[in-house]
Amino acid sequence: MGTGHAVAVFGAYGHTGRFVVAELRERGFAPVLSGRDADRLRALAAADSRPDIRPASVDDAASLDRALAGAAAVINCAGPFTTTAAPLIEAALRAGIPYVDVAAEIEANVDTFAHYTDRARAAGAVVVPAMAFYGGLGDLLVTAAMGDWTSADEAHIAYGLNSWHPTAGTRAAGRISRARRGGRRVRYTNGRLEYRDDDPPVLEWAFPDPLGTRAVIGEFTMADVVTVPSHLRIPEVRTYMTLEAARDLSAPDTPAPAAADERGRSAQTFLVDVVVRSGGEERRAVARGQDIYAVSAPLAVEAVHRILTGRTRTVGVASAGELFDAPDFLRALSAHLSLATR
Repeated sequence: MGTGHAVAVFGAYGHTGRFVVAELRERGFAPVLSGRDADRLRALAAADSRPDIRPASVDDAASLDRALAGAAAVINCAGPFTTTAAPLIEAALRAGIPYVDVAAEIEANVDTFAHYTDRARAAGAVVVPAMAFYGGLGDLLVTAAMGDWTSADEAHIAYGLNSWHPTAGTRAAGRISRARRGGRRVRYTNGRLEYRDDDPPVLEWAFPDPLGTRAVIGEFTMADVVTVPSHLRIPEVRTYMTLEAARDLSAPDTPAPAAADERGRSAQTFLVDVVVRSGGEERRAVARGQDIYAVSAPLAVEAVHRILTGRTRTVGVASAGELFDAPDFLRALSAHLSLATR
C-alpha cells in the first residue's frame, strides 16, 4: 500500500513535517499538506507537480474536517502537542481514520491515553501517540528486548546523542511541559509518574562501541515513560541523556539543526541503548542512526503503512510496541537504523 493513498500531514512545513512529507512521497503515498500558515504550505508545495494544500487551524474544527476529507490517515507533526493533539484526534475520529503523532511531550501523551482510550476503542479507531524517536523507538526497542518475557523489573533507555541542536518546536514544547509540571522534573518509578524538585543525578553509562562510557543525565525523562508502561508490566522505567546533548538542549544559543546531506539530515548521530532486567537476567537492544528528527519520519510512515495494511494487534490508543510486531517493525527500518539485540 502507498500508491495513491492520501495521508494528511498537519504541520507539514515544520522541521519534522518536511521529513514526513518526503518519506510519504518516497513510499508512494500522496501527502495532503496542512497547517495554519497557507504561505508556508504553498512554499513547501512549490516543487510538487500536483500539490494538495489544505490550510487548517486547531481552533477551527470545520477547517480540520476539510483537511482530512478523503485522507486515509493523518500524521500530526505540529507541536506543542498539548495544543494540537486533541483537536486532531477529534477530527480523525469524525473522519473515521487513524491518527499518528510525533509528540515527545510527556504530558500531551498522558492526556491522549487518559482522554481517548475508551472512545477510540469503542469506535474501533487507532490512535498512536509518540510515534517518533522519543516514545516510539524506545518502546519498540524495549518490547523487542523483552522477547518472551511478560514482565520485567526495570527498563533503562540511554540516549547517546553526540549533539542536540533543538528546533524551535522542541524549545516551545519544553517550555510548555515545564510550565505544566510547575518546573519540576518527572520520573517513572514504582509504577507511576513521580514529580520531584531536586536536580537529576549525573551518572556514567557504558554505551556499546563506538561511544563507550559517557557521562549522562540520569532520569532525563522522555516520552518512553508513557509509552512503555502503557502496555508492559515494568514498574521502573528510566531514561538517560549524554551530558553534551543535554547541555546543547539547555543552552539558549544552540542553533537549530542544519542540513548536512542530500536528504536534509543534520550531522547528529545517535545510539539508543536499551537494557531490560528481570530477576538476575538482562536483555539488551541497541539502535544506531543519524538525526533524531529525520528518523521520526520513517517511524511514523511505517506505522501508517502497517495500520492501513491491517498489520496491527489492537485498536484504541496504543503505543508502537503494543500495536505492532516490534522486531519486525524495527527490521523494516533497516535503511534508517542499524540494530542489534542480545
